[in-house]
Amino acid sequence: MAVKNDEEIRSAVRERYAQAARSVDGSCCSAAVPTEGLIGHTLYNEDEAEALPHAALEASLGCGNPTMLADLHPGEVVLDLGSGGGIDVLLSARRVAPDGKAYGLDMTPEMLDLARRNQAEAGVTNAEFLEGTMEEIPLPEQSVDVIISNCVVNLSPDKPAVFREAFRVLKPGGRLAISDIVLRKKLPEPLQQVMGLWTGCVAGALSDSDYRDKLEQAGFEAIEIEATHVYDSAEITRMVADLPDSIELPKTLDIEASITELEGAAMSAFVRARKPLQ
Repeated sequence: MAVKNDEEIRSAVRERYAQAARSVDGSCCSAAVPTEGLIGHTLYNEDEAEALPHAALEASLGCGNPTMLADLHPGEVVLDLGSGGGIDVLLSARRVAPDGKAYGLDMTPEMLDLARRNQAEAGVTNAEFLEGTMEEIPLPEQSVDVIISNCVVNLSPDKPAVFREAFRVLKPGGRLAISDIVLRKKLPEPLQQVMGLWTGCVAGALSDSDYRDKLEQAGFEAIEIEATHVYDSAEITRMVADLPDSIELPKTLDIEASITELEGAAMSAFVRARKPLQ
């Protein structure tokens, strides 16, 4: 299926993650987002895992642990872009307590429902989950100290808008600390146009140089991109094999050649940046 416009991408991503939420909730037997190759809940240590509901861990479809990256402090306000089942919001809320607050932003109602149930089960009171998109964050300007995200920014069809909005809501000196999929080389056009790979975190990713350029254009400084894991052909093969039956790969696509082309092309990375004080 070829990508036609931004809303088609958002709809595909929303439906894919709605399936994931329903699968975790036990109310749906559909295939969830492929987790092979995505590190997800394995990046959270034993103490973190024990403090969270099992459903929050099961719904973790990320590629890193941004709460570890962000170096959070009591009293800070944190925003998680694409908060999913709420694992990073709940961990952040504990770290900024008692006077700080953690917001989770997600566009998928099923994920928001799951996150709110996880919050109630965990007994976390200084967190709030908001419905909306990363391109239009429903918070006032200069209201957030730290923005985190876990393998979600790559899914946006309009990344410059995401970075502009992140810059807008951050306070002067505020920090961006996210885990994301970043490309080490440009993908061939046919692979960029496969919707299933987009919703599986590969085709929508930026190259490291594009990522840096777009953050700079939004106004950020002190930008760092640190590779944490490079995906090999075996992991890419599992991602493709896990695509649901509803995803129709182009008949002209040479899957074996495409997997070879993707070998070493994508990596999980920590991305850090800061909004200037002035």
